[in-house]
Amino acid sequence: MELYKMQVLESVAVLAVYAVVHYLTKSFVNRSLKQIQLQRGRRKAVVKAVHLMTFVSAVFMLAVVWGVEQSEIAVFVGTTLTVLGIAFFAQWSLLSNFTSSVLLLFAHPIKIGDTLRILDKDFPVDGEVSDLTYLFVHLKSFDGGHVITVPNSLILQKSVLIMDRNAREALEGVVHRPSE
Repeated sequence: MELYKMQVLESVAVLAVYAVVHYLTKSFVNRSLKQIQLQRGRRKAVVKAVHLMTFVSAVFMLAVVWGVEQSEIAVFVGTTLTVLGIAFFAQWSLLSNFTSSVLLLFAHPIKIGDTLRILDKDFPVDGEVSDLTYLFVHLKSFDGGHVITVPNSLILQKSVLIMDRNAREALEGVVHRPSE
């Protein structure tokens, strides 16, 4: 019984350290990325990646606390990666969308708040970028505020027009005229 008490205390300590690290990395990473003037949407993606790494580290530490053997962890990680590999191979678009999100983050001028027009002859899409996720770009449409999800790979495959303020206002139907 004493062993379980110690494991519970160690688990609570790991979770407390995780919560503190989670909060500190969020503020530290945001502060650091603001200094290099990285856009808000890109900072958000970096913070998500850091949080994912800290979560995986916390889960690993909890496994160590509860006495999971290294060979069992290796089998679990190998099995998980195999299942994910098969799932990504079966759904190749998921992998391409995830890879596209990395390219959009570092090599594309799209940011949250931009107004985009995806130049597709069959189905053109207009909207304001409200979120950039690992798989989709969320566009808020101008007709009723609906959210349109566009796969990241589509943004890289199609021509995209990033509109300036005047084009955006004309698209929204709100053209400001100078007062006389």
